[in-house]
Amino acid sequence: MADTYVPESRWRMLAAAVLVGGGLLLGGVVVMRGMFGGGSEGASSGTDVTRVAFLDAQGNRHTLAEYKGKVVLVDVWATWCPPCRKSLPEVAELQRAGGDAYVVLPISVDRNGWADVKPFLDQNPHLGLTAYLPDGAKALDAFGEISGIPTTLLVDRRGRLIQRWSGYGEGMARRALDEALKAK
Repeated sequence: MADTYVPESRWRMLAAAVLVGGGLLLGGVVVMRGMFGGGSEGASSGTDVTRVAFLDAQGNRHTLAEYKGKVVLVDVWATWCPPCRKSLPEVAELQRAGGDAYVVLPISVDRNGWADVKPFLDQNPHLGLTAYLPDGAKALDAFGEISGIPTTLLVDRRGRLIQRWSGYGEGMARRALDEALKAK
């Protein structure tokens, strides 16, 4: 089952929904409409996402267009998100192993940007993670709505979205990446 962070303010609504519905919440996606990305739904497979823009720690602007020819795994995360923190060792490992064939871009959506991310990375040097921030409020809009974090997006060599999911499941990113690398 995938882990997904539920903001504290939503716990009461979630608990009521589970009690009233009497159902099980299995790997559910946290709804945070309007917080990350635009659109009413996630972008569909085949969507051109090359215009997604992000900043490195030095403030340099990048877009996914720079990575045409490589498979790109984008991990949308935040320092305060428990499932994100659980996924980061795997994300960092994949990032270190990238090279000519693929690249991993962990994009933090922390409200305070680098003021949150830099201390977190300093406190977790064992990760060896290179993080990025969205370049503005609409920078991730090409992905469609990001309704929960972590959200992972897989982009093919032409800059088109091929897969997306929210939550963390051990090994999911590695398997999806391996599958994408096999595709021509």
